[in-house]
Amino acid sequence: MIEYIFFDIALRDKFVSYVEKRGVPYTAPEDNMGMVVAIPEEIPELVSDDIEEYYNTLEDEQEAQSETEGDLKRLAGFRFNLPNGESRMLPLQTALANRLLASFSLEEIQALFDAVAYCTLNPNDEHLCHILAAQKGKD
Repeated sequence: MIEYIFFDIALRDKFVSYVEKRGVPYTAPEDNMGMVVAIPEEIPELVSDDIEEYYNTLEDEQEAQSETEGDLKRLAGFRFNLPNGESRMLPLQTALANRLLASFSLEEIQALFDAVAYCTLNPNDEHLCHILAAQKGKD
């Protein structure tokens, strides 16, 4: 699932309406970091790109609201998974989140955060060259 987070119910509802008009199924679970809308990853790329572009437009609108209302709403979040399967949300300033999304896909960002969570909970004190050599031996 690809998850989009909102801090304003009106913007979330605009996004849901946009997704519904494209016939894309979604869920809108409540989250302690904000309002989340999740859509399946297995949708046509053109539709996915269209939805992502619309979300970026809504993010700009959210940022404009934040400037008039203060910094409280100037966060974005990325969901990642712990090794035991539990899910967590990492809140980030929107500028940093946008910089990440400009260079990486959402899947790449989530894979990075998943790897950091795994390494944090399962530390490996070996030198990087030993880890790489062991991985190369498996290939």
